[in-house]
This record gives sequence, C-alpha cells and structure tokens, in this order.
Amino acid sequence: MNSYFKNNVFSISFGTGLSKLVGFTREAFIAAAFGIGITYDAFNYAYIIPGFFLIIIGGINGSFHNAVVAVLTPINKRDSGVVLTQVSIKLTLILILLGLFIYFNASFLINLIGPNLSNEAKSIATFQLRILTPCIPLSGFIGLSFGALNSRNKFLISSISPAIISVTIIFFILLSWISNKNNTTFLPSSALLASATLVGTFIQFFIQIWAINKIGLLRFKSNFDSFIKEEKRILNLILPACISSGLGQINVYVDMFFASSFQGAASGLAYGNFLIQAPLGILSNSLILPLLTKFSKLKADKKYVKLGKNLTIGIEYCFLTTIFLTAFFITFNNQIVQLAFQRGAFDFKAVNEVRKILIAYSVGIPFYLYRDLLVRTYYSIEKTKLPFKLSLLGILLNIFFDWILIRVLAPYNLEIEGIILSSAAVNFIICCILSINLKNHNLLLPFSLLLVKILLISLSAVITGYTCFSIFQTVPQLNTFIEKLFVLILEALTFFIIYFLITKFLKVNKFKIYQKKI
Repeated sequence: MNSYFKNNVFSISFGTGLSKLVGFTREAFIAAAFGIGITYDAFNYAYIIPGFFLIIIGGINGSFHNAVVAVLTPINKRDSGVVLTQVSIKLTLILILLGLFIYFNASFLINLIGPNLSNEAKSIATFQLRILTPCIPLSGFIGLSFGALNSRNKFLISSISPAIISVTIIFFILLSWISNKNNTTFLPSSALLASATLVGTFIQFFIQIWAINKIGLLRFKSNFDSFIKEEKRILNLILPACISSGLGQINVYVDMFFASSFQGAASGLAYGNFLIQAPLGILSNSLILPLLTKFSKLKADKKYVKLGKNLTIGIEYCFLTTIFLTAFFITFNNQIVQLAFQRGAFDFKAVNEVRKILIAYSVGIPFYLYRDLLVRTYYSIEKTKLPFKLSLLGILLNIFFDWILIRVLAPYNLEIEGIILSSAAVNFIICCILSINLKNHNLLLPFSLLLVKILLISLSAVITGYTCFSIFQTVPQLNTFIEKLFVLILEALTFFIIYFLITKFLKVNKFKIYQKKI
C-alpha cells in the first residue's frame, strides 16, 4: 500500500511539476513573440470560451474527470469501458452542436465579451475563435478519459498530458522564427497561437485515446440500453460542478468586458496572473489540503473547539506566507518581470505595464488564499449553501467594483489595475462574511488576537521590503539571464532570512507549532 501511494504521488508530482515548468517556458516564448500587442490581446478573448471547456470540462480537476472517477472506480474494466464509450459519444455529439453554434456566432460572442476592442482586435479574435471551436467537442472526451485513467490508477499520462498544448505552442513559435529568418511565412501571426492550441488539443486527444485503449476501456461495440443508471450518475455529478465552475468563469467574462477598453490589458492580465498563480497553487496545496481531512474528522467527532484551534493555526500561516509573497512581489516586481519575460517583443514598455499589474495582483494574494481556506473549510464541515450564495454575490460585487474603479474613478487612471483591485475587494468582503458566519457552526475564532498577529506580520513585511529595497537598489543593470537569475535568487534568500528573523522576534512565526498540531 505504501509503495502504491508513493508511486502515485510521484507520478502526479512529476507530471504537475513538468507541466508547470513547460507552462512557464510557454509564457516566456509567447512574451518574446507577441509582447503585449494586439495579437495576444485578441487571442486571450478568443480563448475565453474554448478555454472554459478545456479547463473546466477537459482539465484534470474538471467536472467530467471528478464525475467519472466517482462512477467508474467501483465497477469492473469491461463495464467501465462500455459506460465511458456511451457517455463519450453522447456528450461529444452535444458539444459538437455547441461548437457549431459558437463557430457561426463567433463575431457576436467576441463583441459580447470585448465590446470596446478595436475593430482589428475583434476581427483577429473572431478568426482565432473559429479556429479554436473544434477544441470544444474534444474537451469532453479528454475530461472523461482523465477520469477513466485515474479510476484505474493511471496518473502519469493524465498529469503530463496538459503540457502537450504548451509544447505545441512553443514548437509553433520556434517554426515561425525559423521561417522568418528564411524570409518565408510558417503561419500568419494572427493564426499562430490558435492553430497551435488546436493542434495540441488534437494530439492530447489522440494520446488519451491510445492510453484508454491500452488499458481496455475503449469499447466501440456497446449496448446503448445498458448502464443508463451509471450514465445518469455521471451527468448528475457533472451538471452541478459545471454550474459552480461557471460562476467563477463569469467573473472572468466581467473582467475581460471592462478590460476591453484598454489596449494590451488582456495580455498584461495573462502575464501577471501567471506569475501569481504558480506560487499560490503551491501554497494552496501545501497549506490547505493537509487541513481538510483533519477538519472533516474533527467535525464528524463533534470536536468543534479543536477544529477552531486548528483553523486558527491555518489562518495564521495563511497570512504569514501570503503577506511574505505580497511583499516580495511588490519589492522586486521589476526584477521578476524582467527575468520572466523581457526578451524579443516584450520590451521596456511591456515590463513597466506588467510590473504594475503584478503589484495590483500582489495586494489581493492574502485574501485569495484566505477565501480558498474558508470555502474549503465550509465544504469539509458540509456547509455549502453560504459559499455558493457568496459566489453569486461575488459576481454582482465584481461588476459594481469594476464599474466604480474603471468608470467612476477614471480620472485617477487605475485602468487595468482597477480590475484587479476589484477582485481583491470582492475577496475581502466574502472573507469577512465567511469568517463572521463561522460562529453559527460552533466555530469560534479569536478575531482580536488574529488581527494583532496579521498587523505584526504586515509590519514585518514592510520592514523587510524596505530593508531589501535599500540593499539591492544599488545593483547595476544586468544583461544576461544567468546574472538576473542569480541576483533574484540572492534577493529572495535575503528577503526570506530578514522576514523570518523579524517574525520570530515579534513571535508571529511558530512553524513548529503548525507542524505539531496539524
């Protein structure tokens, strides 16, 4: 059992780590090729709808994947293959019809999402969306096959598979550069990213078919009158998950709607969000996931006092780590963006725009992770109604704050940063409501004590940031990637040491307690 666990963990960790590394390389290549120009702006709008299907439906943590794992795990291989094939065929037909609708209404949909884009950007985005529409029916089988593979304890393929699209994009960009040197055209720049994404999705699709067929789960001959119960179970699990995920996606549409007023906004948001999401994902998995099983058990045993104490410790370390990250990004925003993206088409102007976006994203980091912790806590104690209602409220608040910060406060030139700060404000309000409501579920938190600790942690971050900025501001302009990487690593180590020592001195850093109790 131990060997089985270790092998699966290794497969998932290796695949996820590889996907993250390839994803970073992809973003670096895109930045070099397109910068924050109109082509990448248009692609971000074109990708919104197909991306929803590829991530929410076809993703490894998507609704299709989770539903299939739950239904297929208990039944034998032959029956699993029949169920998978029947569901795949039926859902693919539905998604084909949906894809056709999107294809023929691409122009209308782009106008709906990005009404203030330039006519050129709308034209390019419409063209790219039509190229991407075949990804929609493909996403259904990809998501289903992820679940089928994992139900048979095959984790490596499903963990590595998402990196295929990234690799294809990198390959297409390289081919474009080579053809340009030879005074030829591989693909028009307007079609490059969309075509690469489509080809990558097809490759992923065929690899999934091969993997499914290899373990005997692909059954072309099946009785469509059988296993109706299992099919209904999968659909019953898929639909609520899609609705819940869709609520989060609406906020993306809202932000992109307002962002369409600013040239380069979509590109800047994509680059800045990428830099933020990577460390946030690591923090979420390492800090929150170990807590959830513990919370569920304590709730089942009705040990609410102990649950509250464990949650308090989790909150402390949530803010201890996220405020560190916030301060580090704000202090060294320029160096981070330069190292990650400054090459090719990504010039000094692009660096300046993205670093401001990075600062805005950094402000909201603590509330993003704290909200994640609270929502998962509610789910672990089986109180899901309030988080769902607050998701709906969050959409309305996001629209309101976007309008206030972009339209009403236009003289202050918040622009893209206003969109990001709007999300931070929404997360803050939702965090407050979720925190206060915990008392209704027998969870009492020491709010006064937590507030004092958060203020002391924030003070530590400010002192650390100011000290490190003073130390490294005299560093001369560096040219090579290796030099920039070395200095940033040195800055990160210095920042961590000073922050660690100050938080220890102020007695708000008790990591040993966390390890002991959780």
